Amino acid sequence: MSSPASNPTPAESVQQQQGNAANEQQQAQGNFTPAAAGATASASLYVGELDPTVTEAMLFEMFNMIGPVASIRVCRDAVTRRSLGYAYVNFHNVVDGERALESLNYTLIKGKPCRIMWSQRDPALRKTGSGNIFIKNLDATIDNKALHDTFSAFGNILSCKVAMEDGSSKGYGFVHYETHEAAENAIKHVNGMLLNDKKVFVGHHIPKKERQSKIDEIKANFTNIYVKNLDTEVTDEEFHDMFAQYGAITSAVIQRDEDGKSKGFGFVNFEDHEAAKTAVEELHEKEVNGKALFVSRAQKKAEREDELKKQYEQAKLEKMSKYQGVNLYVKNIDDDIDDEKLRQEFSVYGAITSAKVMRDDKTGASKGFGFVCFSAPDEATKAVTEMNGRMIGSKPIYVALAQRKDVRRSQLEAQMAQRNQIRMQQAMPMPGAPGYMPGAPMFYAPPGGFMPQGQRPVFPQNGMVARPRWGRPQRGPRPPRGGGAPQAGGRPQPAGQNGPGRKFGNQQRPNAPNGAQAETPAGPQALTAAALAAAPPEMQKQMLGERLYPLIHQQQPEYAGKITGMLLEMQTSELLHLLEDNEALESKITEAVEVLEEHLDEAPEASEETKA
Repeated sequence: MSSPASNPTPAESVQQQQGNAANEQQQAQGNFTPAAAGATASASLYVGELDPTVTEAMLFEMFNMIGPVASIRVCRDAVTRRSLGYAYVNFHNVVDGERALESLNYTLIKGKPCRIMWSQRDPALRKTGSGNIFIKNLDATIDNKALHDTFSAFGNILSCKVAMEDGSSKGYGFVHYETHEAAENAIKHVNGMLLNDKKVFVGHHIPKKERQSKIDEIKANFTNIYVKNLDTEVTDEEFHDMFAQYGAITSAVIQRDEDGKSKGFGFVNFEDHEAAKTAVEELHEKEVNGKALFVSRAQKKAEREDELKKQYEQAKLEKMSKYQGVNLYVKNIDDDIDDEKLRQEFSVYGAITSAKVMRDDKTGASKGFGFVCFSAPDEATKAVTEMNGRMIGSKPIYVALAQRKDVRRSQLEAQMAQRNQIRMQQAMPMPGAPGYMPGAPMFYAPPGGFMPQGQRPVFPQNGMVARPRWGRPQRGPRPPRGGGAPQAGGRPQPAGQNGPGRKFGNQQRPNAPNGAQAETPAGPQALTAAALAAAPPEMQKQMLGERLYPLIHQQQPEYAGKITGMLLEMQTSELLHLLEDNEALESKITEAVEVLEEHLDEAPEASEETKA
């Protein structure tokens, strides 16, 4: 890519441009501190252009290499919880933020280059146009990093972005400098230069409101008019004379094809706005050679498309409001029911303006649904109430108020989003559980870093004890009374003299070397009365259940869920005793199995008596 100083200007040589730019950059960087840039004193960075799957943990691994990270938050949609594609990274000090900005900007994260800038919390400062420039006619190969590299020679850049659509450049972009002087310097040196063999335009960014006011002013003072529905026999001279009577004309052209034949439309440009306005008022819909002319202000293609889109949306809204509450959707219709039969079935509830069964375009066969439109909303409401579920022919029909396709889709998406949110809330740590942070969906770095993998507490995925519903399980080989002999390694074994608690299965605590402390074993540690007392009441049963379930499962895998639920009805002190005394636990498991088997034995007899 050609640099902004690679093309000489009549006023300066290439060496002078490069020297001046370098000096200005050094001055800007030497005088710049994040605290002077507004909200950057908080050491908060904005990280944009993120893949939707990027999480706080991924960003933590990346930014924590620069320096200690205070917090990270990926911004998400309030309903769907999907990532909005940007995040905020907060460092403890400004120096680390500067280093992260310099070394990680445009780094690939999941194949996409991220865009980092200082977080600007003050909306007034964000929206100010000072130092903001606009660049257009950019080559398609110029991305955010290339644009940043090109314009960083003229001053400190706060934000730099190429406008993209479907992954491709739209040919323009924006650069926001810290100072107005840097923006002026960039415009002076780069405007009209070649970047990748394309001559670019660089100028001050004009806010959308100001641009719109200028467009409105141009519209109000138009001089160019568009004429269509013109007879093809009208000559250029006749066309010119037709409009010359209203004022001085600079040009009058009829559009023609390659053979010189008129296309039936043309353009007339007046010197004065009043003359153009009078011509539109006098000649619009005037009949010339048997055709009514269409005369209006000339519009650019984009403006016409925008206007047509607005007209279409307005017509759609009017149509929707017209049929709101009176149009019914009917499905599960018999194949032999036609429009007339559908009208007859619903006509008892009021005046029907239309009744139609939808059919296949090729075969003409019924699609099984249709629409009935009433003249009044109360008639339609009565029809929905009384006709929904009624048998017509051999089927019960379904009747409801008709909805547009996009409305139905949005409702379904909202329902799905609500279900997903409920699932996410169920999966989140409950109060008192490790990792729970009330009211702050933010990723905080733990003091001293993360725990090793083997030392992290393990909890069920949904935060609840895996407990099947009460009911008759599938009958397989029944275990012997008294619980039977546990499988090899299934009964809890003493942990030995190396420390408190118990180990399950055949796993043994590794012998620690001399003078070294043995590693903490992977898995739940012993539950004590003090640990329970420190937990909220709603968490105590869950914590006990998490310890009991694997012990019970080793002896009675078929009934583990039911037995766990039965034992959790006991007092907390008794449950702690069961965790400490293996014989007492076995006795309770045996009692629970006997109760369950008696219940299962009585269930078939009860059903036979009911039949009798």
